Amino acid sequence: MTISIGSDHAGYAYKTELKSMLVALGHDVIDVGAESEASVDYPDYGTAAAALVRDGKAHYGVLICGSGIGISIAANKVQGIRAANCTSVEMAQLARQHNDANVVTVGQRLVSLELAKEIVSAFLSTPFEGGRHQRRIDKLNGAGEQS
Repeated sequence: MTISIGSDHAGYAYKTELKSMLVALGHDVIDVGAESEASVDYPDYGTAAAALVRDGKAHYGVLICGSGIGISIAANKVQGIRAANCTSVEMAQLARQHNDANVVTVGQRLVSLELAKEIVSAFLSTPFEGGRHQRRIDKLNGAGEQS
């Protein structure tokens, strides 16, 4: 599986660790930056990683900033992206099962590195349930809009 990964300066340390974990699990990883803990703007990296998912160059995205919130908002501005900021394994599983989320975000300042790894692993291994949830995803994607 190909995973896009990105962070701002506040998520750089976790990005480095999560990237290593993903590579060790056999995934291809496209790292869009940041390249250090020097101050940068999270929208640049959230948008870049999400665009790779939108364009089919990555199956899923993993994004990290201080809280996970800002980079999630940035990713969700990209058409077709459903980014979920997760602080627990259950949230990651539900984001996939019910929302067919294609990007997961975590906050380096809010969760431990071990929990971040568990969140990402759960997100990537949980399938979308479809069924009644598909109708809602279609609405998120603009299908069935009234003119």
